[in-house]
Amino acid sequence: MKVREIMSSHVMQIADNMNLIKAAQKMQSADVGALPVQKDNKTIGLITDRDIVVRAISAELDPKTTLVKEVMSPDVLCCSEEDDIETAERIMEDNKVHHLVVLGRDNTVVGVLSLGDLALKTSNEHLAYRALERICEPVRTA
Repeated sequence: MKVREIMSSHVMQIADNMNLIKAAQKMQSADVGALPVQKDNKTIGLITDRDIVVRAISAELDPKTTLVKEVMSPDVLCCSEEDDIETAERIMEDNKVHHLVVLGRDNTVVGVLSLGDLALKTSNEHLAYRALERICEPVRTA
């Protein structure tokens, strides 16, 4: 099964200079937990609902004046729409992330793949369970 078969393809993106209220409103209207962040027509990051809560709200930043670029995750992890879902799952596992930006043949954003997509849209329950288990596994530090 290919990523394009299970990804969310109606992807909304957000500009890096928008405030967190706008980001949260976009997430709510699209019923998603992550938005690719754009600057000058380039994807420069990903903002998640967790970024808003953990990096902004818990630090008592004002969501009306705090910009997306201030709390987004700047490392954009991607896969191709042509990748097998097992390849995407390994990228998620290795990097302990719940979302991947999906790129088309011309390297433009064509979708987002979430852990939820793996769980709900594949017939491979073992794949989704293994991904969830490994992504959520605590990182041990010495």
